Amino acid sequence: MVRINPLKKRLDAGKPGAGVLITMPSVNMAQILAGAGFDYLFIDLEHGSIDASSVYNLITATAGTECAPLVRIPKPELALCKPALDAGAMGLIFPMICTREEAEATVQCINYPPEGTRGWGPFYAPTRWGLKTPLEYFEVANRELLNIILIEHIDAIENIDSILSVPGIHVANIAPMDLAVSMGLPGQRDHPDVLKAIERAEKAILASPVVLGGMSLSAAEANAKIARGYRFLLMGYDVMLIQQISAQLLDGIDR
Repeated sequence: MVRINPLKKRLDAGKPGAGVLITMPSVNMAQILAGAGFDYLFIDLEHGSIDASSVYNLITATAGTECAPLVRIPKPELALCKPALDAGAMGLIFPMICTREEAEATVQCINYPPEGTRGWGPFYAPTRWGLKTPLEYFEVANRELLNIILIEHIDAIENIDSILSVPGIHVANIAPMDLAVSMGLPGQRDHPDVLKAIERAEKAILASPVVLGGMSLSAAEANAKIARGYRFLLMGYDVMLIQQISAQLLDGIDR
């Protein structure tokens, strides 16, 4: 079987994939990060200044690399999902999935019939995927696209088993910051109650066929998570990287 999605190939082989979130509609930034060796770019349509018109350019900027372009969609609605998929996204990321019904909606949006209700229109996706015709793309899309949900609310923790029972979910990524906010603990991702909720989600995900994902803001944190069974690792975001490097360069200058 030819695997077209390099990130799905890694995850299916049990290997970890490390990526970075981008909030800026910058083709240059996307090219640099894709070429730096990240396994995926998390293109964010929920926050930041990226809009639908720039998603195509950011997806195209990953061409020629082993970096899979993923797009976070504000919510699982067909009208929001189709432009990103038809531009060549290799997966969609859905925030705030808190119920089984919401998880089922993601499956419907990302897949062509009979598994889903995605409409026909892959005019640009085949080129990004290295295919010649839309029909070739249609034949592999349902198999190769990644469906990634974010577990980022205490309601999702309460409903975790029913969410994970939905066929067609590939990755469940635990987002501690929003989870902490939903628990009335903003900014406290290491609070004991937040950690307890995360542990509950981890156990459920690891006991399912779904890949466990989460945030890792350092190599040490990533390695610790890999040892615990994480395979989808989010290593930060573009603004944070620029701020950190800028601070390092300026630190210690006598001025």
